[in-house]
Amino acid sequence: MKIRDRYITKTLLNFTLVVLFVWLSIYSFFNFLEELNSIGSSGYSILEAIKYILLQMPDVAYSQASPVILLGCVLGMGHLATTSQIIIFRASGASILNITWLAVKNALFFITVIILIGEFFAPLLTNYAKDGRAEALGSINSSTHQKGFWIRDGDNFINVNRTDAGLFKDITIIEVNSSNTIRRVVKAENALFDGKSLDMSNGEIFEISSLNLIEDISLKKRNSYFKNVSFDQDLINSLEKEPKDLTTYTIFKQIKFLSDNKLRSGVFEVELYKRLIKPLTLVAMILLAMLFIFGSTRDASLGRKIFFGVALGLSFEMISRIGGVLALSLDFSPLISFILPTVAVLLLSMTLLIKKSTNY
Repeated sequence: MKIRDRYITKTLLNFTLVVLFVWLSIYSFFNFLEELNSIGSSGYSILEAIKYILLQMPDVAYSQASPVILLGCVLGMGHLATTSQIIIFRASGASILNITWLAVKNALFFITVIILIGEFFAPLLTNYAKDGRAEALGSINSSTHQKGFWIRDGDNFINVNRTDAGLFKDITIIEVNSSNTIRRVVKAENALFDGKSLDMSNGEIFEISSLNLIEDISLKKRNSYFKNVSFDQDLINSLEKEPKDLTTYTIFKQIKFLSDNKLRSGVFEVELYKRLIKPLTLVAMILLAMLFIFGSTRDASLGRKIFFGVALGLSFEMISRIGGVLALSLDFSPLISFILPTVAVLLLSMTLLIKKSTNY
C-alpha cells in the first residue's frame, strides 16, 4: 500500500473511531440518567450501573454501525477536502474512484469487525449485564425465567405455564391428527427439557377417540412420559425477545422452525435480510455521500454539501427500513424490498462517480 493510501486509511479510521466514541458517550450519558432512578435499590450501586452500561456498549455499536461508519468516513473525507489534501492527492495521480474505494474499504473493514463483535460477543455481554443488574436489584432476569409460552411443534401444541432453567412447570401438550382433530392431551406438573426431548413426571394422558360420532375419553396416568421435540433452549429463550435482539444464527433457526411448522416468519425475515444487506447498504450510502464531497464548491460551501450528503445517506437507510416494514404489512418479499433500492442507489452513485471522475 502506498504512503498516500495508508494516510487516507488512517485518517478515515481515526474519524470513525472518534465518531464511535462520541456516539457511545452520548448513549452512556442518557442511559446513566435513566439508571439513576434504580440506583440505591437493594444492592444496585453506581458501580453496578456503570458496569451495566459498559457491558451493553458492544450491542449499541453493533446496532448503530451504519450511521457511525457513514459519519466517520464522510467527516474524514470532508477533513481531507477542506484542508485541500484531496487536491494534492489528485495531483499525485489518485483518481476520485481510487479515493472513494479507500473509503469503501475502510467502511467494510470497520463494519466487519463490528459485526463479528455484535454476533459473537455482544449477546453474551448483554445477557451478563442484564443478569448482573437483575441480581443487584434482587429481581429475576427474564432471559432465564419466563412466565410461560405457547409453541407449535409439528402436530403438537405445547403450553408451559412457567420455566426455570430447563425445567418446565405446569405443561400441557395437545396432539392433533391430520384433520386437525384433537386425539390426545398430556398434562404434567413438571417436565425436564434437555434441548431435544421433554421428560414429564406424574403425567396424565387423555386419549380421545371418536366412534359413530361419539367421543370416548380415557385417562391414563404415567410416572414418566417422554416426548421428542424439534426446538431447543436457544429458541425458547428467544420467544420473549425482539428479532433485533437475536443473533443472526438464532434468527435462521427461528425462520426454519416457523417454516417447518407452516407459521409466518415475516418479522424474522425482515430482520435477517436487513442484516445481510447492511454492508451493501452502507456502501451505497457512502457512494451517495461522496458525490457531494467531490462536487463543486461554487454553489455552496463544502461543509453544507457534507451535511446534505450525510443527511441523504441516513435518509436512504431510513427509507430502506420503512420498505422492510411495508413489505411485512403488504405481504411482499422482504429481500426484494431491501435489495432493489440498495442496488438502484449503488448503480446510480457509481455511474455518477465514474462520470465525475472522467470530467474532474
